[in-house]
Amino acid sequence: MSNKTTDKIYVGNGVEKFDGDLVQFSLNLTKLKQEAGDYIFDGKTGDKFVTLKVVKKRNGADEYGKTHYVEVDTWKPEAKKEKTADDLPF
Repeated sequence: MSNKTTDKIYVGNGVEKFDGDLVQFSLNLTKLKQEAGDYIFDGKTGDKFVTLKVVKKRNGADEYGKTHYVEVDTWKPEAKKEKTADDLPF
């Protein structure tokens, strides 16, 4: 079972350009830091990362011409269980 939250964290909007070949978007870095801090993780090099999704809006462009939104991927893998002596098959 995964640890997926049902609350979505929206951190930006974008607009489709060049017949869909490009989506240009802006991120709200303040909101990203404040609301998505639990989803920032360390990479192998020690750099910090966050996984984002750029999603096409279902109803087309909004009143500002934005065709896409950016949300934080809130999926987290389950913590790995350490094997103990009780887990051994013999």
